[in-house]
Amino acid sequence: MQDDTGISFFGALFNGLIWLVQNIAGAFYNFGYAVTHPQLWLDWSDKTSIMRFVYYGGSVEFFFVVFTVFLMLTAVGLYRRQVMWGMVRGLEGFANGIGRFFAWAGLIMVIQQIVIVFMQRIFARPDMSFGLGIALEKDISWFAEELKLYNALVVCLCVSYTFVQGGHVRVDLVYSGVSFRTKRVIDMVGSLIFMMPAAVLTWMYGWYFLWRHLIVPKPSASDSLERLVMKARALRWNVETIGFSPNGFNGYFLFKILLVTFAGIVFMHAIAFFYRSMLEFIEGQGSENKYLDKDTLGEGEEAYEGAH
Repeated sequence: MQDDTGISFFGALFNGLIWLVQNIAGAFYNFGYAVTHPQLWLDWSDKTSIMRFVYYGGSVEFFFVVFTVFLMLTAVGLYRRQVMWGMVRGLEGFANGIGRFFAWAGLIMVIQQIVIVFMQRIFARPDMSFGLGIALEKDISWFAEELKLYNALVVCLCVSYTFVQGGHVRVDLVYSGVSFRTKRVIDMVGSLIFMMPAAVLTWMYGWYFLWRHLIVPKPSASDSLERLVMKARALRWNVETIGFSPNGFNGYFLFKILLVTFAGIVFMHAIAFFYRSMLEFIEGQGSENKYLDKDTLGEGEEAYEGAH
């Protein structure tokens, strides 16, 4: 009985390895085919192209294309560490650029809230109009609910920027008491075991969640490509425009787009964090925070940081 269990375990493990190798090998073909036949998934005048785009965006094939690219970049980076440092600087620069730009959404949110209060309490207006030429005129309740979008922009698009800047709250039980290289090992394991899988799961959930609010018939994660292509015959756009109140904000599909964008940004920064941790582990403590583009408050920053 024990021998049968052992054989079945190793048989399943062997089959799993074969499946993994086959999908990695197939990723080269899938990527090449997608690049050489863009009309099959980018020509959205064809309904079947839309359904192919929906299918492959959350598919095993797409995952293994990304995974294989990650493996190849890692191999090249280990051979030439300066290339890996370049990828770290590029990904962290992207995170900083996106975060610094969309952080202004917080200021816009505050200003708009002040305007709403003035219009309601002082001028007693039921609506507001913004813009030059063609103005955006909506009920005040629409602008009040829209404030949630600015908050979502800050949360979803500034997440990796905050990570680069070391601004996330951390609960430290072990990390501070271990050696430099042990910290880097913890960081590498954390990026591979927690950050990347969490981003992948969020993407897989958010991708179909997004499209179920954009088109009908509604696609499902369990649908095969053939089934989605069949559904394409009846496909039509049905963008979600329902608000929580009659005159409230009606662009809630934007939150679904932000969810998918958030997952993609977190996954890319997980790669950057893994590469930085690996390079700092290899090169030693002298490379800590190498090329790190961190914001500073200028003179007296240390005193400020110690007071909050």
